[in-house]
Amino acid sequence: MLVNPVCSQGLLADYKRADSLKAAWKDKVYQSPSQIKWQEANVFTYAFRDEQGIHYLKVDPETTNKSPLLDQVKLAKAISEELKEDVSPTELQLSQIEIKDGLISFTYKGEKWEWEEDSEKLKKKENQDNGSSRYWGTRDSELEGPPVQSPDKKKEAFIRDYNVFVKDLATGKWEQLTKDGNLGEYYTTNLKWAPDGEKLAVFMMRPAAVRKLTLIASSPEDQLQPKVMERDYVKPGDALPIRQPVIIDLESKKSWKADLNLMPDQFSLNRLNWSKNSQSITWEYNQRSHQRYTVFEMEASTGKVREVIDERSNTFIDYSGKYYRKDLEDKNQIIWSSERDGWRHLYLIDASTGKVVRQLTQGEWVVRQVLQVDEEAGVIYFTGSGKNAKEDPYHLHLFRVGLDGEGFAQLTKENANHDITLSKDGAYFIDHFSRQDQSPTTLLKSGKDGSVIMELEKASIDRLLSAGWKAPQIFTAKGRNGNTDIWGLIITPTNFDPKKKYPVIEYIYAGPHSSFVPKSFSPNYNSLNELAELGFVVVQMDGMGTSNRSKAFHDMAWKNIGDAGFPDRIAWMKAAAKANPYMDLDRVGIFGTSAGGQSATGALLFHPEFYKVAVSSCGCHDNRMDKIWWNEQWMGFPSGDHYEKSSNVVHAGNLTGDLLLMVGEVDDNVDPSSTYQLVDQLIKHEKVFEFLMVPGMGHSSGGTYGERKRRDFFVKHLLGVEPPDWNKGACVACEVD
Repeated sequence: MLVNPVCSQGLLADYKRADSLKAAWKDKVYQSPSQIKWQEANVFTYAFRDEQGIHYLKVDPETTNKSPLLDQVKLAKAISEELKEDVSPTELQLSQIEIKDGLISFTYKGEKWEWEEDSEKLKKKENQDNGSSRYWGTRDSELEGPPVQSPDKKKEAFIRDYNVFVKDLATGKWEQLTKDGNLGEYYTTNLKWAPDGEKLAVFMMRPAAVRKLTLIASSPEDQLQPKVMERDYVKPGDALPIRQPVIIDLESKKSWKADLNLMPDQFSLNRLNWSKNSQSITWEYNQRSHQRYTVFEMEASTGKVREVIDERSNTFIDYSGKYYRKDLEDKNQIIWSSERDGWRHLYLIDASTGKVVRQLTQGEWVVRQVLQVDEEAGVIYFTGSGKNAKEDPYHLHLFRVGLDGEGFAQLTKENANHDITLSKDGAYFIDHFSRQDQSPTTLLKSGKDGSVIMELEKASIDRLLSAGWKAPQIFTAKGRNGNTDIWGLIITPTNFDPKKKYPVIEYIYAGPHSSFVPKSFSPNYNSLNELAELGFVVVQMDGMGTSNRSKAFHDMAWKNIGDAGFPDRIAWMKAAAKANPYMDLDRVGIFGTSAGGQSATGALLFHPEFYKVAVSSCGCHDNRMDKIWWNEQWMGFPSGDHYEKSSNVVHAGNLTGDLLLMVGEVDDNVDPSSTYQLVDQLIKHEKVFEFLMVPGMGHSSGGTYGERKRRDFFVKHLLGVEPPDWNKGACVACEVD
């Protein structure tokens, strides 16, 4: 029988207080800019909220003049008249703001508008479908596509009957350039004209069958009967198309095909491009297993192929998260990103030889994102992290370095995470910096030396503090090897009593594609404070196997997704509990979604001595069941025993803790059958667990109903309290209404 002798945690009053946090803390951070954007004429705009409402400003960095972007009263009146509804000038929710040709364009309630301030004219613009509703996994046949015009607009190339044709637009006459295309091996619509208009580059493709994911929507809103949905969904181990680069000379009618033996086991061939002088094409080859990534070049006059850059790794090359290439054709050089020395850095490559001219950045820290390359000035602006020894190694800072390797400088100094908005000419940048325990400051700085030009805003969190918010504890401890620092957060309830013992709940996402503990100011991130309010300590940390540290740190995930950094997480929590005795490690829960759902279940199956309760949403419980690009990126090809070692389905019989599984019925991100197969194995092993399938829901943590189920599950199994009877609206354990 469940009891709660002190009636102080997990009760209806705690639920109500938790639910009140979202509203109590909403919009209580004032003077914190958002939507920062450089506009034409080198001015920038941003929005912020204060006690009076939302404001939109425009700043001229040359004069440091800061003024209202527009008359919000007049604009609100114009929108009100157009939509025939009341619109508050202080609550104008504008987005995608752009100043061009004296007009201000923006999006309001999903519609695009244009505002002429002087004449007070408001005009609705036609929405352009940018294809954002297209399913991410759709595989095109590459046989259909519009004709491609030549640079001089006199001809167009197109595909007909699997072959390449060219049409003279003046006469209407067309000519067939290839004759060997057929249904099983055809030329694609990815046609590229040489700048001189005398040659074409194209891929010839041997297609592969595309696996279909079939979903059933049991309860559609627009009809009584269920609907069947189908998606293109290629999984690890499936066959993939084979592409072959081809050059066609229109005058001589000659063509050259790259030797496929140079590109075996293709995962992808892409980025087919001509050189400016029309003398060659380049493309990029990603070998299946992601241990080789090559930039190839083929001469247009001879068809000779050579390797320009050949990147190789004994583990994986993170093509999906750390790729960067910029061709400097005037210098015949390439800026290239690589982890070849164990850390992600930038290299200058000689495009004619493939040799490294110089390593532009180096050291035990990482380049994160190239923001801008000023070829004329010979300068690269980029963000990086881990450079400052006594600082959180995930904090982003702005750097610059010359293409000659000189002039390296860190342009941001403050111990914080820096969100940078760089001007188009690199002369200025807006630095919006904060930490989870430090409210934001926003400054205009010089792109030359990082000096402060003006303070734009300094956030006020007085109202947030008055509403009960307190900063999380940023905590660091050594990982599994006793040497590497693991960084994370500790969140406690607002009525926290350090003399009490609190169960610990870990929020996990351990996908190798990034790192996930928030570094910028974000009250109630992912509603973790609300969960803590029920009487828990909630933690999150980034273990080994996640990204944005050294290559060795990242490589822990190689063919080892099931590891999920658990040895580091457990070591971190033990150190945290030693420093904070209120953390009760005899009662540890964990939850996550997607890859986090896989890890949450894996915690119970692989580490039952530590984790006792788990809630898993939309998990990929066997990496062979999920999408190809993400899983083969880390687990490699071909599939082998290592896939089984990381599989929750294979190890379902290990379950000893309390498990709640949730899945969306029409999840087209992670195949729901991955969860169903785990359920099947748990039943076959006669395991006790709970399962919730949400009709009509896609890839999700379960929505509001799922959130309630998650909280109730932890309250019941970690606190030993019977959750409120929601059908009656009362707390059964202590009769608190």
